[in-house]
Amino acid sequence: MRRTFRGGIHPDDHKDFTSSLSIQDMPAPDRVVLPLRQHLGAPAKAVVQVGQRVAVGQVVGEATGFVSAPVHASIAGEVTAIAKYRHPGGFLAESVVIEARDAAPEGDESPWPPEPFRMPGASHDYGSMDAEHIRSLIRNAGIVGMGGAAFPTAVKLSPPKGKKVELLIINGAECEPFLTCDHRCMLEETDKIVHGVKILMRALGVSSAIIGIEDNKPDAIAVMTKAFAGVLGVTVATCKVKYPQGGEKQLIKALTGREVPPPPGLPLDVGIVVQNVGTAARVAEAVMDGITFYERTITLSGSQIAKPANVRVRLGTMLGDVLEFCGGLKADPAKVIMGGPMMGVSLSDLDVPVVKGTSGFLFFDGLAAAELEAGPCLRCGRCVDICPLRLRPAEIAQFIEAGDLDGAEAMHVRECMECGSCSYICPANRWLVQLFRIAKAKLNERKK
Repeated sequence: MRRTFRGGIHPDDHKDFTSSLSIQDMPAPDRVVLPLRQHLGAPAKAVVQVGQRVAVGQVVGEATGFVSAPVHASIAGEVTAIAKYRHPGGFLAESVVIEARDAAPEGDESPWPPEPFRMPGASHDYGSMDAEHIRSLIRNAGIVGMGGAAFPTAVKLSPPKGKKVELLIINGAECEPFLTCDHRCMLEETDKIVHGVKILMRALGVSSAIIGIEDNKPDAIAVMTKAFAGVLGVTVATCKVKYPQGGEKQLIKALTGREVPPPPGLPLDVGIVVQNVGTAARVAEAVMDGITFYERTITLSGSQIAKPANVRVRLGTMLGDVLEFCGGLKADPAKVIMGGPMMGVSLSDLDVPVVKGTSGFLFFDGLAAAELEAGPCLRCGRCVDICPLRLRPAEIAQFIEAGDLDGAEAMHVRECMECGSCSYICPANRWLVQLFRIAKAKLNERKK
């Protein structure tokens, strides 16, 4: 049975550009820029100084709260700056800059480069570890959700008192068009995902897990089904191809029939924790081998890139360096997007680093990026039909355009997940999701 949820849309997925391309390992760059804010929550705080030498995997920024995550060196070298740099999210962020060095400092006879840092306490015998030890390794590794939100993984594995977790869901839907890094991860890091799922189940104390994969990835479904065939309590479920199938609430509804309450409701309220397939692989590396989170796989695609690819890159690598590795651009793109075309962030230039939540970069020509002229609402109701959260986008937009934020809030604008389905389906080309983002930002500002 192909599982799904109410509403949603069916954009062309364009995954054929890269779905069959194996992950390439990009050599470590000569310079990285590591923002200390690469996750939801409090930013990390620099614990290194300019001029200090660091090893791969070494902590350069420590977590500053419960909802936070450390940042680690992704190359061996010298810290050359700690300053504000452009973040792909569109703001300036305090960042640690590391430049590679060919030799140890003069007078230092230590081998160079040093061996990559490994966390103590890691072991392949994770079956003997208690939950807190597992969470500690994951926390110290700096692992965050790799599906886009970049929420610290250890926090998700620490439910508050009174919240009982019954089920782990592993998100392999990857519903955004063009992106295929999760698809390739399932094919090429299968063993790590298997161990990661077992570790996550142990950390949560659950005996059941479901891996949800959209049915446009039959090879991944086959590989994962075979890999988990002998793992007690784990099933691989096929989901209907529909956007935004990869949203937590939508995947939970499709796989279990349970409905997560409106904000501030969380998956925990229905006894479920959701983790991404890539996150599971990083968990296995951290708990079994002590490897911190300093590299990830991203997809580079779109009409303007010379050689579309899935590439494993060091965090902090500049987009320009990744492009050079992939053969550059056919021509200047009309639009560059970090992430997918539905929920990604438009970039003004290429001078930004890869961060923990980067799933890919897309490069489009003028035709693909053309902005159509918006017209008045036609009252067709299509946006209502496809909204996966049962909101009334056209009516919410009217309140916002009239300057009535209270009215928009009463119509539950805060519940909007910003999936963009309403804007996609609108025959009048109205910028609905953009209006909702503005309204939510103004409401949040008003609360301060």
